Amino acid sequence: MRVITGTARGRKLLEPRDMTVRPTTDMVKEAIFSIVQFDVPGRRVLDLFAGTGQLGIEALSRGARECVFVDNSPASIALVKKNLEICRMQASVIRADAAEYLTGCGKFDLALLDPPYHAGLYDKILQTAFSFDIINNGGIILVESMCGEPMPEPVPPYVFGKTYRYGKISLTTYRRQQA
Repeated sequence: MRVITGTARGRKLLEPRDMTVRPTTDMVKEAIFSIVQFDVPGRRVLDLFAGTGQLGIEALSRGARECVFVDNSPASIALVKKNLEICRMQASVIRADAAEYLTGCGKFDLALLDPPYHAGLYDKILQTAFSFDIINNGGIILVESMCGEPMPEPVPPYVFGKTYRYGKISLTTYRRQQA
């Protein structure tokens, strides 16, 4: 697992010792940043269900102004902090329940959501994000899931963007329309 491009390009990130965290594959990570490439520089990013922190670190490496990493696992929080050190980056790393965090997190320009597959969290997390309106005008929520996993309908001012398929993985985007 390496940082693909930007200021930390080529840095090798630490991986989890067990299978409790499922890191995003390089192919899918490249696809994510191809989709949002113009929505990263200078923006405030949320890496929800951070795991190893690789998505947020990639965003920071590509010029994000700020990234907040959120995970409920102490092991994941420690791993994110170590990976930030490896990349010589500083960021907010918060141990919290994802849905609870969203109720008071403020606004982001880009939210990267990669919850555990088959945990039934998509509806709860996205409805919370929509209800608490966590995205700035024109911002994006990007969700990684298994293909065929139903994604909830957006609530205005959010609209579906597009869904992309990479093997067994789907990337679904929601955009917040200008108010």
